[in-house]
Amino acid sequence: QVQLVESGGGLVQEGASLRLSCAASGLTFSTYAMGWFRQAPGKEHKFVAGIKRSGRSTYLADSVKGRFAISRDNAKDTVYLQMNSLKPEDTAVYYCAAESDGTNWEPGAMDYWGKGTLVTVSS
Repeated sequence: QVQLVESGGGLVQEGASLRLSCAASGLTFSTYAMGWFRQAPGKEHKFVAGIKRSGRSTYLADSVKGRFAISRDNAKDTVYLQMNSLKPEDTAVYYCAAESDGTNWEPGAMDYWGKGTLVTVSS
């Protein structure tokens, strides 16, 4: 049974940093591209960041470029999202997701999802 478990969310003030982690089990982690998505209240899932299997290629949404970074540790079956200079508009539930093909970052293309971790940024 595949499990993706996010952690590291919380309530922070504007300008602070957080590091999210997503621990994977039940799948061969190194064969999956991993993505982070977020869902604000009343809105759809939106792509935030993605990383290919080897970790050499990363992708970021325009809204987080220069502030967020994605990385992975295939030895630990874990993907990370470092979030700096947080803004109130970053407030959302953050989900990690796994995708076997590694070419499509659309939410509907992801094979597995975690249950999410809430990030709240106060002004």
